[in-house]
Amino acid sequence: MLGFDVERGDRWLERWLPSIAAHAAGGPVLELGCGKGRDSAELAAAGMPVIGLDRSAVAIASARGRVPSGAFHCQDIRARFPVADESIGVVLASLSLHYFDWPQTTGLVERVRRTLRPGGMLLCRVNSTNDHRHGASGHPAIAENFYLVEGRPKRFFDRAAVDRLFAGGWRSLACEEKVIDRYDLPKSVWEVALERAT
Repeated sequence: MLGFDVERGDRWLERWLPSIAAHAAGGPVLELGCGKGRDSAELAAAGMPVIGLDRSAVAIASARGRVPSGAFHCQDIRARFPVADESIGVVLASLSLHYFDWPQTTGLVERVRRTLRPGGMLLCRVNSTNDHRHGASGHPAIAENFYLVEGRPKRFFDRAAVDRLFAGGWRSLACEEKVIDRYDLPKSVWEVALERAT
């Protein structure tokens, strides 16, 4: 594994690596909400350059330690991306798009679409409305399926909301509700892969 520290468990990217490599075509993968670099390390181990964004300086320091070849930026993913429009073949956003109100969420997805080259790929995971162990019920509501969970806003998606979020300018490759083993308790998510259509 080229010396990268890739943790076992939640190895969700494995099945996507051939498609990611094909869409990236040798260019970098832009990872939104890269955290401590778990997925970044798996991408780098597969030979792909990574540009990672996360608002936590501690997480970014960890990601830099794991993937010295990566270009990591400490910033909110709602801020301007450090890449040009239509310059990226793949954007990865695992569990990072569901913290915002609906206008911010749709605006962020549109910026992702503009960042991708035509035919570029977005691979993402978002909270499911069935994710009751991680906040989909029992918390103060901000709006429909949007709750204040332990002081932090979290959005939860059903299939209709996923379809609505990616209704314009996208071609669906896959959309599947899954239970993942990333945390102490199982987590329900939507795993979504799309291509920029226009």
